Order: sequence, then C-alpha cells, then structure tokens
Amino acid sequence: MTMPGYQTFSPPTASTGRGGMAVASVVLGVVGLPALVLCGLGLPMALVGLVLGIVAATRGPRRGTAVAGVVCSTLTLAIGGVALFFLLTKAAECGDRNVYPDDAARRQCVEREFPFAEARS
Repeated sequence: MTMPGYQTFSPPTASTGRGGMAVASVVLGVVGLPALVLCGLGLPMALVGLVLGIVAATRGPRRGTAVAGVVCSTLTLAIGGVALFFLLTKAAECGDRNVYPDDAARRQCVEREFPFAEARS
C-alpha cells in the first residue's frame, strides 16, 4: 500500500552488459587504424573489434554504437589488407630471381622500394 503522493519502490533494471562490447568494438576499430603502422598490430585488433561489434549488434541494446564499431573495424581491416597486399607485392618483385639475379641487385631493390626499412649488416 502506498501513501498518497508517494510511489512504490521498484528496483533498477539490470542491463544486459552488452554495451561494453559495443564500446570496445569502436575503440578497437579506431585504435587499430594507427596501430597498423606498428607491424600490422591493428589487423588483429580490428578483427577482434569486428567480432565484438557483430555480437553486440545482434544481442545488445547499443546497436548504433555496435554498428559504428563494425564500420570502424571493417575500414581498418580494409586499409590494412590493401597495405599488406601492396607491401607483399613489392617484396615479391624484389625477390624475383629472374629480374634481380644476384643478391646485390635484390638488396638494392629492397632499399629502393622500402626506404623506411633500415639496412642491417
């Protein structure tokens, strides 16, 4: 029984806990993009972000955030995939023994194509 002017107590509703997965998906997708520079570390981050975003979008209450995470993670995976394809194609060209028959020619190709790589003796 309630008194006039007062409401009965109702316990707070429990959240499903999926909002954190959606936020984690966005964070991994966004942080994965600059992490691509660190030896491709962004690719596994974006892959985990994509999985979390898909799970959060299908089960969680924050669908908009989850979709943003899926988009960010997919974009990071696409950029990383293109960069990886480009780098591996250039490395395969430098390793072709028909075009660069000796070790010195291959080394010169690597130095020309990958100026950011430091030569070690």
